[in-house]
Amino acid sequence: MNHLITAPELANTLSTGTPPALLDVRWQLGGPPGRSQYATGHLPGAVYVDLDTELAGPPGADGRHPLPDPTDFADAMRAAGVRGDRPVVVYDAGQGWAAARAWWLLRWAGHPDVRVLDGGLASWTASGATLTSEIPVPTAGDFTPAPGALPVLTADEAAALARTGVLLDARAAERYRGDVEPIDRVGGHIPGAVSAPTTENVTEDGTFRGTGALAARFAALGAKDGTEVGVYCGSGVSAAHEVLALAVAGIPAALYVGSWSAWSSDASRLVATGGLPG
Repeated sequence: MNHLITAPELANTLSTGTPPALLDVRWQLGGPPGRSQYATGHLPGAVYVDLDTELAGPPGADGRHPLPDPTDFADAMRAAGVRGDRPVVVYDAGQGWAAARAWWLLRWAGHPDVRVLDGGLASWTASGATLTSEIPVPTAGDFTPAPGALPVLTADEAAALARTGVLLDARAAERYRGDVEPIDRVGGHIPGAVSAPTTENVTEDGTFRGTGALAARFAALGAKDGTEVGVYCGSGVSAAHEVLALAVAGIPAALYVGSWSAWSSDASRLVATGGLPG
């Protein structure tokens, strides 16, 4: 399955009589919602989707971005025009983290055809394609979530996988080591987890590295054919990007949705620090 789409490919697809549902998922950690940037200019036909309120449930013991209620998610996706028999393309204006979260959530919920615009908004404008400020009014979709199409990990399962398989920590290396922790209760990582910053999945222009390069990267981290792989990050957003990169490389992986925000909030959970898995 092709999980990515280039800007020229998307432009061609949008010009057909049956374009995909197009979702703008602009978001930044700790920043304001991306709706105002969306209103200024977005891909023609794109509908804005808010990550914090539509691609996640309320923050709490399960983390800052837990899974949304399936009914609420269905309502949001139908309002955005998502249908079960219509392809979906998602994009953002950052490194692809938010778009990957939308990709992962739709795939987890059973949608069969979801792709991420490789390079996001920057790749679209760099290709010479235009933006619009016209806000579309999509025809209501009919998407009905069937959760469980992609694997997830509980905290206990993530802890076990770090010992029996490969658990990748997609955060920045300094947060993995515990040198700094700007958000969560304590710094460090899940014992046994391997540092694998999401930023290394992409090239300087923000597009994904090639399949061979990604496969080599993950093989060097211990994620190879036949190895059970899991991923976590701060709150299950950038880790979705890592799951996507693994999928591009042909490696299935499970997501610990609660990630470090859930793990570190439980004082009974062990924490490792330093540059080694521990």
